[in-house]
Amino acid sequence: MAHFTIAPEVAGGLGANTVLDRGRHPPMVQRLHYEFEGWLGDVLLESFPAFIVTEEARQALVQEGVTDARFDEVEVSLSDTFRETQPGTTLPRFVWLLPEGEPGQDDIAAARDGRLVLSQRALDVLQARGLSQALVEPFTS
Repeated sequence: MAHFTIAPEVAGGLGANTVLDRGRHPPMVQRLHYEFEGWLGDVLLESFPAFIVTEEARQALVQEGVTDARFDEVEVSLSDTFRETQPGTTLPRFVWLLPEGEPGQDDIAAARDGRLVLSQRALDVLQARGLSQALVEPFTS
């Protein structure tokens, strides 16, 4: 089964309410707050070292039997820049995507450097729902 390294759209950054353990690399996020600066519409987003997906994408991943990830709540906020540049934009509900698999073996994993690694099946599910801004490359261990 083919695997790919994904560099998702970065639509914002870690918000003030994020709690990080910086004693390791990549840092371990204990509570995630994602503050949007702008959004081009992808269902998978990143702000190193965390990933979020739309609730619709989460449901599709689960429905298609994609494994090796868990999902948790994420606090979402909009920056002043977002409000000024994208007035009237309503965001879908997002959830925190926590990869738990082994890179190159499982559906959803994080490489040692924190990059997201997806199986072909997981990538297909996300691309079908909108992943036009992500950089996708074949995974090499």
